[in-house]
Amino acid sequence: MNAKNERDTGNAAAPFAPTDRPGAQPVAVIDIGSSSIRMSLAEIRDGNVRVLDTLQQSVALGKDVFTCGSIHKDRIEECVRVLRSFRKFLDEHGLRDRGAIRAVATTAVREATNRDVFLDRIYMATGFDVNVLSEADTTRLTYLSMLPHVRRENHLARSTVIIVEMGGGTTEVLAVRGENVILSNTYRLGALRLRQTAEQLRAPAAQTRELMENAMDRAIDHIRFSVPKRGGVHVVALGGDARYAVQALTGEQAPEGMIGLPVRSVASLASKLLETPVETIAERYKMPLSDADTIGPALLFYARLARSYSLRHLLVSPVTMRHGLLDEMASVSEWTEAFQRQILRAARDIGRKYRHDEAHAEHVAELSAALFTDLASEHRLGKRHELLLKVGALLHDIGTFISTASHHKHSMYLIQNSELFGLSAEDLTLVAHLARYHRRAPPRPTHVEFMALTREQRLEVCLLAGILRVADALDVSHTQRIKNISCHREEGHLVIEIPGAGDLSLEDMALRQKGPMFQDIYGMDVLLRPRE
Repeated sequence: MNAKNERDTGNAAAPFAPTDRPGAQPVAVIDIGSSSIRMSLAEIRDGNVRVLDTLQQSVALGKDVFTCGSIHKDRIEECVRVLRSFRKFLDEHGLRDRGAIRAVATTAVREATNRDVFLDRIYMATGFDVNVLSEADTTRLTYLSMLPHVRRENHLARSTVIIVEMGGGTTEVLAVRGENVILSNTYRLGALRLRQTAEQLRAPAAQTRELMENAMDRAIDHIRFSVPKRGGVHVVALGGDARYAVQALTGEQAPEGMIGLPVRSVASLASKLLETPVETIAERYKMPLSDADTIGPALLFYARLARSYSLRHLLVSPVTMRHGLLDEMASVSEWTEAFQRQILRAARDIGRKYRHDEAHAEHVAELSAALFTDLASEHRLGKRHELLLKVGALLHDIGTFISTASHHKHSMYLIQNSELFGLSAEDLTLVAHLARYHRRAPPRPTHVEFMALTREQRLEVCLLAGILRVADALDVSHTQRIKNISCHREEGHLVIEIPGAGDLSLEDMALRQKGPMFQDIYGMDVLLRPRE
């Protein structure tokens, strides 16, 4: 992907002109961050993305949120003015299709107590329906945008790569080896948040840096524990602060690929910036005040992380989260096969952590997937739900780690309180409910957590849990003896034909206990039929 340099513009009157290449679709993504609002304009052709331009305007939402918890009304109107100028710019260039424009917000908006007020005001004033990204969404976009670059570089493909970006409110860390995710975590450690904490404590300049370093080192200790130093490690920094460091240290305005910066030089630059007034930084490096506020802490963290692994160079990538958004818009599937494999890998790791019956869990996941496919015309759910069903099947019995009695409830609790790479809080809630309802009582109005779901979510839980119950009943013996099932409808029944099964009385008994929920939601009872 060809990434151009970001330009600061207050009125969005930049000379953007999509090419007239046949089949090229113009698109735009808008990112409302903690310190700036950025818009990338691109064109998609045959699944490939070509970035044409990026506009940026400083709006310090994080200063409001990280200090008082909400976005001040004046700041909301400032955002409205910027986004209206972006809207006008898109309209003037014929980009009016809502499906070709995606607007997102990150940490500051996510944490704001008046988030809904902010989102409603933006929608009413501009027509932009802003999607607030979860931490899992951000991780997914980073993975999707960075994986091709990691694969392309031989020295990275053979090593562990720690991809890190310090934003205004949080620091995202993703460690991969090949395509496998080793660590995925979001730390409540952001450049603006660090500065706000120091200001609230009224720490003198000499102690401000010490406070920052102590907070950074706690996160670095966790990263070092999770990603051991063996087999080669590289640290790749993302974000505008890292790109400004490239410009300051090398003079390059818009590098095409990754650039290695001496860690010693990055640390020295960080020290100098932390000792320089923000206004002077903005003037000297021709950057907005909001960026000048964050660059010092961010570079300090990157340098300390690289030094903790005894690295001599820090890699900087021009890739941004907006590249991930554009790649996602260009892709037919929101979740690629590689990304789905990582989600399932993370689920298996959780299952092993709680010492579940892995062979049973894998077999129930396979049976669930087969039933999901055969019942596609009944449930009309998509690939995302199939993946969540598989995750639920892999984890449905982990509650036995606590107790075999009511282990379905324990499974729900453990899943709700786990971090599973790639799944949002909403996805994890759905998976937890699948585990909760894989046995015993079906959902009832007295089940508070189930009733707190939306109507659509409750229906999804019932459709998927009904399938999971049947699959679990088919392996009630935990011997994986039933394989290669095939299904068809016959006079109001779902007939599951099982080749070479022999005696099915145990499975029939399990279905009498677990099957009624399936019958209630699909309108069919389940019959097992041996087949030679």
